[in-house]
Formats: sequence, structure tokens, C-alpha cells
Amino acid sequence: MNKSLNQKDSVAPGNCSYRVLMIAPTSFFADYGCHVRILEEARALQRLGHRMTIVTYRNGRDLPGLDIRRTLPIPWRQHYEVGSSRHKIVFDALLGLKALQVMASERFDIIHAHLHEGALIGQMLGRIFGPPVLFDFQGSLTEEMIDHRFLRRTSLIYPLLRRLETWIDHSSGLIFTSSSNAERILLQDFGCDVDLIRPLPDCVDTGQFRPRATFSERTMTEMRDGLGLPADAKVIVYLGLLAEYQGTGHLLRAMQQIRAARPDVYLLLMGFPGVDYYQQMADTLGVRDRVLFTGRVPYEHAAQYLALGTVAVAPKLSLTEGAGKLLNYMAMGLPTVAFDTPVAREYLGSAGVYAERGSAESLAGKLLSLFHDVDRARRLGETLRLRAQEQYEWGNAALKIVEAYEVLLGIRPRQEAVVRLPVPQE
Repeated sequence: MNKSLNQKDSVAPGNCSYRVLMIAPTSFFADYGCHVRILEEARALQRLGHRMTIVTYRNGRDLPGLDIRRTLPIPWRQHYEVGSSRHKIVFDALLGLKALQVMASERFDIIHAHLHEGALIGQMLGRIFGPPVLFDFQGSLTEEMIDHRFLRRTSLIYPLLRRLETWIDHSSGLIFTSSSNAERILLQDFGCDVDLIRPLPDCVDTGQFRPRATFSERTMTEMRDGLGLPADAKVIVYLGLLAEYQGTGHLLRAMQQIRAARPDVYLLLMGFPGVDYYQQMADTLGVRDRVLFTGRVPYEHAAQYLALGTVAVAPKLSLTEGAGKLLNYMAMGLPTVAFDTPVAREYLGSAGVYAERGSAESLAGKLLSLFHDVDRARRLGETLRLRAQEQYEWGNAALKIVEAYEVLLGIRPRQEAVVRLPVPQE
């Protein structure tokens, strides 16, 4: 049985290289959402000298410089798992077995578990092998299932899943939340102890995601030509999953009104899955000639695609999940319209433009307002870029993660650790 590093006198605080097992119950890496958080946390920690091993599903894209261990495949499910699915039960069982195999053969100081499934696996392994568990919480498990229309509140299984979720939350040594709104959910809805929770907002690499002016005009021209964008087109950019809880249908309906008012406006809709479904919807709505579907955009190319944008949009409907795409938009200096949710307000602050949640008409109106008032749009974009640089850099977040590790290892007294990031200012 492996012995974890959990003695107070074993290392000086902040001067040790930790072995960290990250459990990622998803098809890492898949160029969206929680995958970006996992990737950037791992990279930032590696830059500080820590050794990261990521255990994840069979599917996914390998990335240079990361130690990724994958599960065995299941023959009847070859494609990516996005969101809730009954097949994830098998994927998670295989993930648990793979993590068990890795921990039985190697020593780790910390288990850093993402999502509730990862936290459940991590807590079981922690009890067997000893390392403490940090739970990286990115939204309510049951609320996500409801958002994905996989579960109903009236279902007989809902109370059981809710109790399981509560147990996972309360059993974790420390919990990182991707937003202050997520912290409120844990405190108010699940009754967690405030001392267990450390808000660690999603962050962004502001060197990679940067304003359009920093890209060569030749690159931008080649990309526009390749996509078939007219030289004088005004472009709305969206990058993320395509799904109803992401507001994709509302966005296409908003394009009906935008197209009627401004024929020079195009929507660059970047993401997956469901491309065929939403292409058909765009045809039905009569906006197919103004909506360009790229499918999956590799994360390393995302900034170039976003640089084509005049404004950005984030019509996510979920009230509990994070919204990391907002940070990419902010770092690009793009004025951004979002549905009015607590997470959107937390990230964008007073520089965001907010549409009535669930209203395609409001969304269209807010987007059009930025095309009509170019000076306001420019000022908002500059403010968002500065906000990202000052409050949401991954380098600062990595230091907070290490402080939390040292609390769990007993190297730092819990009351001494200053783990919370500054509260974002409006």
C-alpha cells in the first residue's frame, strides 16, 4: 500500500514537488468547458514543478507534455461522452479500476478529483491508499442532469441521487468551486461547511487569448477566406458545446431578427455535438446563409478563430455550471453578450451586456446594440481584457491550488492558509 506525504515536518511549505493524481471523468481532452480547466490547472502546476498524472476515459485527444492514462474501451460506445448518459456508469467503473491500478503501482501525495464522479472515485481510493482528496466542483450533479434533460425532479431516483451528491460534497477534504455562485450552491443547497470551500474561478491564459490587433492581417484574411466570410462582415462568435441548455436554439432564433436588421452580420458557431441538428434548425429559420458551422475547434487554434469576431455571445441557460468561455472572450477583448445568470455577472461584471435569460428577442436586441454603438463596444472589450489580466490569470490560481494541497497534507494549518482568490470587483 502506498504511503502518501502527509507529515507536517516532511517538507517546508511551498518547497516540495508533489505527485498529484488528477481524476477526470470525461473524454479528456475534448476542447471545451471543464476540459480546459483540467488542462490549464495541470499545466500551471507543472510549471511550478509538480508532477501530474491524469486518469481519464478511453476517448480524448492526447496533448504533449501531459501524463495521461486511459481506461479500457467499451465496444458498444466508441464516440465521445458529452453530458449525462447511462453509458457513463460503465465509463466511470472502468475509470475507477484504472485509477486503482495506477495508485497500486505508484505513490501520490494528493488526489485532485474533478466533477462528482471523480470525487466519488477519489474518496474511495483515498480511504484505501491514504492521500487526501481535493474535489474540483464545477456545478451540481443533479442540476446538470436536469439541464441535460437526463433527469426530472419528479423522478423516483432524484432523491437518491441528491443524497449521493450531498454525501460526496460533505466527504471531501476541501472543495474548489469554479465560481462564487457555485460556492453559494454548496452552502445554501447542500449545507456544506464554509471552511471546506475555496472559490477558485476559471482562469485564462491572456498571452494565448489576446486581442485581434496582435494577429497578423495575413492570418486573419486567410481564415476569413477559408470560412467564406466577406471582408466587410460583422461577426458574432460563439465557441463551446452546441446544446439547448447552452442556448444554441435561442441564438439561432436571435439570428432571425439580427439578419433582418443587419444583413452584414454573420454568426461563427464553433463547437459540437449536434452540428447536423442545428444546421437543419438554421435552414428552417432561414438563417443558414448567415451562420457558419465549424464543428470542433482545437483549443490551440481557438484564439485565432475568436479573433475573427466583432462581438462574442454566451447564451448559456444553466444557473449552476461554470462558463469558462467568457474568460476567453474577455482576454480577447471582445464585447460580450450573455444571458443574465449569476456566473455571467461574476465574470463580466459591469462590462458585460446582459440579455433576459431564455429570450431570443432580448438576445438579438443586445447584440444589435453593440453593432449600433461601436465606441461603446470597443470600451467594453478593453475593460473586459483588463479585467481578465488583473483577476483571472492561471499563474495566480496555481499558487492557490498548492496552498490547498498543503492544507490537506497538514503542512499548513487550515486557519493560516489564504486560499481564496480576491473577490472580483465590478
